[in-house]
Parts: sequence; structure tokens; C-alpha cells
Amino acid sequence: MGNKSKPDRIDFGILTVLQNNARLSNKELAAEVGLAPSTCLERVRRLRSSGVLRGFHAAIDPHALGVELHALISVRIRRHSRELIEQFRRHAYSLPEVLTVYHVAGANDFLMHVAVRDAEHLRDLALDSFTARSEVEHMETALVFGYDQKHELPNYSQGKPGSG
Repeated sequence: MGNKSKPDRIDFGILTVLQNNARLSNKELAAEVGLAPSTCLERVRRLRSSGVLRGFHAAIDPHALGVELHALISVRIRRHSRELIEQFRRHAYSLPEVLTVYHVAGANDFLMHVAVRDAEHLRDLALDSFTARSEVEHMETALVFGYDQKHELPNYSQGKPGSG
């Protein structure tokens, strides 16, 4: 990376390719972005060490792991303080059923995507892990009938996405 703290056009090309297929070999990645394999490898290492490239993940069919139900749980905290907000965030994120924790503005303070076995598991999670907590004032649950997830983030660092 020319500038140590800011990825350049080539780095963004590497990131775009990896977001779509992180299983490419370095040789294949280098060919995709038009670099020598050694240069490509060094750029990927720098992207990882600088924290821009956080990791690589496998997409797994939830049914293969016994996940039959997804839900979004909204939680409102009784009293707003940094300590309570952080305490609840840590608690929520520690639960194996919680896939994503969003701290949000609006009527609720948190929105969480959860994955559970079935409706009974969801009920138990809601009662035992959320409504039983003293800092929770209100909770709402919305069942997810289906979802699609993009794996490529838009690149706003160089103007509008798609504008080159």
C-alpha cells in the first residue's frame, strides 16, 4: 500500500475479489488483479496486519447445524449509561444464538439477529437471556421468514460505488 494507512485502488481490487471468493490461491488472486504473486501476497499481508482485511469466513447452511429459525430481537434498555449499554452488548454477543448485535438509535437500543433450533428455543432465549435481565425494559421479537446477505461491502472511500 503506497500510503500505509489508506488502501489504494489495487488494494480495493484485491478486497473486492476476496469478498467474492476468499478461497482463491495467491496466484489466482494475483492474476485477477494484475499483479505479480509476490507483490499480491505482500499487499494481502499488509491489508491483514493493518486490520483492513479482518479474516476469512466459511458460508455454512444453517440447517446443517440444526438452525431452523431466525429472528430479530429488539431490546430497549431501562436506563441509558455507558456501563449498562456495554454490559448488555457484551452479554448479548456472548450468547451462541446471537449472530449479530447492533446498537441502534430509535425506540429500541439493540437489534440482534439470532439463530435457534425452533420456536421453543426462541422463547427460552428471550425469557432466560433477555427479559430476565434487570437492565432490559422492553423486548420485541420478529420472526425471519427468509433473508439474503451480500458479502461485498460498497466502497465509499473513492466516491460513489460503481463510479470507478
